Amino acid sequence: MINTSVFQNKKAAYYTLGCKLNFSETSTFGQMLSELGVTPAGDGEKADLCIINTCSVTEVADHKCRQAIHRMVRQNPGAFVAVTGCYAQLESERVSKIDGVDLVLGSNEKADLIQFLSDAWTEKESGLDMSGDVPHDAMHRFFSVKTKNIKSFAPSCSRGNRTRYFLKVQDGCDYYCTYCTIPYARGNSRNPTIASLVAQAEQAARDGGKEIVLTGVNIGDFGKTTGESFIDLVKALDNVDGIERYRISSMEPDLLTDELIDYCAKSRAFMPHFHVPLQSGSDEVLRLMHRRYDKALFARKIALIKECMPDAFIGVDVMVGCRGETPECFDECYDFLHESDVTQLHVFPYSERPGTAALRIPYVVADADKKKRSKRLLDLSERKRIDFYAKYKGTEQEVLFEKASRGRAMHGFTRNYVRVELSPRDAREEYDNQLIRVRLGEFNHDKSALQAEII
Repeated sequence: MINTSVFQNKKAAYYTLGCKLNFSETSTFGQMLSELGVTPAGDGEKADLCIINTCSVTEVADHKCRQAIHRMVRQNPGAFVAVTGCYAQLESERVSKIDGVDLVLGSNEKADLIQFLSDAWTEKESGLDMSGDVPHDAMHRFFSVKTKNIKSFAPSCSRGNRTRYFLKVQDGCDYYCTYCTIPYARGNSRNPTIASLVAQAEQAARDGGKEIVLTGVNIGDFGKTTGESFIDLVKALDNVDGIERYRISSMEPDLLTDELIDYCAKSRAFMPHFHVPLQSGSDEVLRLMHRRYDKALFARKIALIKECMPDAFIGVDVMVGCRGETPECFDECYDFLHESDVTQLHVFPYSERPGTAALRIPYVVADADKKKRSKRLLDLSERKRIDFYAKYKGTEQEVLFEKASRGRAMHGFTRNYVRVELSPRDAREEYDNQLIRVRLGEFNHDKSALQAEII
């Protein structure tokens, strides 16, 4: 039984680290709490409730999580502080010992966040002492829940303060790559029904949404829970009236089927925009990572996308400096990406995670070498992105704009994810969440976008 009175007339602050899935879930938390009378705390305003949704993909992410928790506690003295997400799942005992933290929820508890908040916040306000080295009974109960297999699914379709909606279609991962802790933090692959996801998309359309990003941990694995398939989900969503655009956030190369590529090329609303994790362009490193493809399969998928959708934007995840990545392996990866017809690289250095199989690989890359390799790939990425954008100078495109702060340039994206900038002089509040025809001009000052003129 939820004690709704504990939420009424309270102000909340939210902080999210990590992936789009986390941002989607945090937005949903805010929406649920808003329905109970909680409003967002304004800039400089003390919050009564703080929710930190954490990430644990790298050691740097862990450090940022701890910094964020300490900062939220310091900026909001006396607030009820709840920490959830992957770092909370993997390091619950450590998080619980941070002064000011009242509740630690792992991935399994996200589905029942409001109930846990209601119980624990009510206990705190009743005067129960939640401090000390040993968690009180209620806190200990939450920790014990975390030892169970993660099977629940917390639905999420929300936009927060953004224009685009993020629809969570899948959670968890069964791949167990040697460098990764996400399966331990998120649990095994699971998903809701197609019917329930279509219903959420239809509600987003009724609320005025025009673009939805499909999110998850390994969304190509959709269907293990329900016996359905990702391509059937895509076809069903494509028929939702009112949603003009869909984007697929990330798709493993071995799960990116030829049928899906062909369908997206001909579909009504799925955009020519793909994000395909590569991780390494060396087959030797891919084997050490226990990835389920080689670079030949990756190259074939990229070629097929470009054959079906020549204008497609293709983003690629690349990890540098993992164990076993010799200088020769990195050079092979660099050369492979240099020759690949991809648009942008999301580069991140390997970070050793306790308990992972990668720690048994003997060859260790020095931190200085990781930084040098990262810079080489980031420079390559920027050249590729700028070259891609430059092809569209002078063309007419349809852009979905997002609201900007007063006096700031408005931004939006074309169908194929070219970032577009509209000067403050030309920006209008009514352009927010509208698809508008523009003519693309020169690059803006830092080459992060093409300037646009309303047609």
